Amino acid sequence: MCDTCGCNVTPGNAGLLQPGGKLSKTASGHEAVDVLQGLLHANDHTAAHNREHFRKHGVLAVNIMSSPGAGKTALLEATIDALKAELSMAVIEGDLETENDADRIRRHGVEAVQITTGSACHLDAHMVHGALHDLDLAALDIVFIENVGNLVCPASFDLGQHHNVTLLSVTEGDDKPAKYPVMFRASDLVLLSKSDLLPVLGDFDPDTARRHLQELANPAPVYEVSARDGSGMQQWLHWLLHELAQLEHETGALQPGTGTLAPAHSIQP
Repeated sequence: MCDTCGCNVTPGNAGLLQPGGKLSKTASGHEAVDVLQGLLHANDHTAAHNREHFRKHGVLAVNIMSSPGAGKTALLEATIDALKAELSMAVIEGDLETENDADRIRRHGVEAVQITTGSACHLDAHMVHGALHDLDLAALDIVFIENVGNLVCPASFDLGQHHNVTLLSVTEGDDKPAKYPVMFRASDLVLLSKSDLLPVLGDFDPDTARRHLQELANPAPVYEVSARDGSGMQQWLHWLLHELAQLEHETGALQPGTGTLAPAHSIQP
């Protein structure tokens, strides 16, 4: 999609196309395809650099994706409140404009770095790399990346994250995995958000959503969650803690300030 709509060019990588930039000229001086392929290659290179930073510090990086209004920020607020006594977290917020969501996160006592993308409908690895300069990774356990609300383009750009988590609100159609296969095929976990509304909607079938995901040959788990009433949150928190413990076991990184490995986290989901 991004190869044709032009959203490969973002505030994070536009400098590569400026005079003197690595991609300011191609072999014959003008091929658009070469430029687009170069941008994706540069993005993947920076993503690998980001991932190495996360891995070095044993920080779990989770990319949260969804359509606008699916409840990404509300989920993060509830997650922060549940885990902040045990874990150190930060959020990288992606929006076209405003710091509204970042301000919501900060009110919960967690650092949030805002990325305003302007016309770009997704984050890229260059933008995330810039945000990492504002975070002390050595003091963190988890970095959440709240991507721009969009069910298409964010899935095509590696940010250096360890996992993709996609929210599908029950106020949307249960056929979204079939209609937006790239996003859901890239998901390591799917959360059916706003599940407290299921009894009053009547036209969203969680099993249908699961079936469409399975038809994409994606074995990712699907949890029904509600940030409002807390239902399903324990499954989500357990998944996070499991992935953090596995990362810190693999890297040998210590939980900040404790001198113990992540499996010693005392939260019992």
